Amino acid sequence: MKQIIVIGCGRFGSSAAKTLTKLGHDIMVVDQNADIIKDISEYVAHAVQMDAIDEASFRTLGLRNFDVAIVAIGSDVQASIMATLIAKEAGVPIVIAKAANETHGRVLSKIGADKIIYPERDMGMRVAYGLVTPNILDVIEFSPDYSIIEILALEEWKGKTLSDLNLSRQHGMTVIAIKTDDNINIVPPFDTVINEDDVVVILGSNKNLKVIADLK
Repeated sequence: MKQIIVIGCGRFGSSAAKTLTKLGHDIMVVDQNADIIKDISEYVAHAVQMDAIDEASFRTLGLRNFDVAIVAIGSDVQASIMATLIAKEAGVPIVIAKAANETHGRVLSKIGADKIIYPERDMGMRVAYGLVTPNILDVIEFSPDYSIIEILALEEWKGKTLSDLNLSRQHGMTVIAIKTDDNINIVPPFDTVINEDDVVVILGSNKNLKVIADLK
């Protein structure tokens, strides 16, 4: 069980806090809005009303005792930057910060955020991929230039082995897992046969992954 603090309880922060609680972690949430704190207090172990830019009060939370800090403040850039900076200076091992845009993200990265999340951009990417290729179930940004996609096996893949498809040589993609109804095959060998209803997990550059749309 990890000790995790979520700073900012909008839709993104509240969802993260509730989900992490369900997964068995000890969660503290911090937000300056008393109504938000009241509403979420029944879902998490600790809920504190506090202004993220009130550095003196913020440091009384014992930040060094947390394994992860999630700075989920998106609209108030100053508060987001201050909360990220305080968490890093307090020695929190992993600080994950939500960014409203690329510029905000670059600032957060420069002050030490370990991972930057762009919820709106990522959701837009998922919607775009889903519209172009309905078989794509999910898209996860691995880095600014690479992503991981989960795609339901295309009709032309069924009954073929990974060697037959040769996605690595032809399209510069790597199949990192194949999910079936009751199993996950991590780093499947080249003689693995893709069957109907298999979910194929692929890592590749964003540029190369676009060719998936042409394989539907």
